[in-house]
Amino acid sequence: MADLVLRAAEARELGAVLGFWLTAAENAARPADSPAALAALHLRDPGALIVAVDGDEIVGTVIAGWDGWRCHLYRLAVAPSRRRAGIGRALIAAAEERFRALGGTRADAMVLDDNEGAHAVWAAHGYRRQGEWSRWVKPL
Repeated sequence: MADLVLRAAEARELGAVLGFWLTAAENAARPADSPAALAALHLRDPGALIVAVDGDEIVGTVIAGWDGWRCHLYRLAVAPSRRRAGIGRALIAAAEERFRALGGTRADAMVLDDNEGAHAVWAAHGYRRQGEWSRWVKPL
């Protein structure tokens, strides 16, 4: 991880991020991410999409969304060939640092129920499943 850099994604990288998510992110049971949606996120909050890069290669991502009230984590993804090397841990720490700087006091992570590997990652970083809540969704 010596050459690893964590930083906000640049607009020119958004297409590469979408491509990265096709192989590195959990994509089941969800609509595909679109270039327009990712561009809108980046325009609204350029610091929300954090990338881990090694040279010119994107090797990890997390969206650290802050709506002014709550802190939300999405799309934590690490390149399959780079997993278990601390990249996910570094991304989570960077997201939490961003939230603290913005005044956030609690973060939540969106994790699919059947993504057992992700459960272990989030639990190792102090996140716990909140049993009394369910996420309700409606496609728009």
